Amino acid sequence: MKATWLYRIAAVLLVLFALGHTFGFLHFKPPTAEGVAVHNAMNNVTFQVRGETLSYGGFYVGFGLFVTAYLLFAAFLAWHLSGLAGKNPRLIGSLGWGLFAVQVASAALSFIYFAGPPTVFSSVLAVCLGWAAWIVQGARG
Repeated sequence: MKATWLYRIAAVLLVLFALGHTFGFLHFKPPTAEGVAVHNAMNNVTFQVRGETLSYGGFYVGFGLFVTAYLLFAAFLAWHLSGLAGKNPRLIGSLGWGLFAVQVASAALSFIYFAGPPTVFSSVLAVCLGWAAWIVQGARG
């Protein structure tokens, strides 16, 4: 398989990952009474930081959207790398390996802290990106 296609597959998977992540955390409903209590406490317990009133629920949503933004940027980056891989793979340099390393970390964190879908997405992405980086490195000689 060509690095161009691997990077494009990764880009599409990253967009799907971003959509699934965003929909999942914004529409999550706690399945137990204890979970509802924690969810309500996160949203109702507030604290002051530099004159702003904040809540843990706000942090949860903010960090979730922050992750979405980075997943979409990673998708853009993977798509851009696909173009470079086809035209001038030397320009990719170590960036391909860096993107691969981030996905390996994502897979490990997903395995430790999250359920199956994030682990599967992160693992498949790590394989695609590592394979593409390996192909590009061989093309650079």
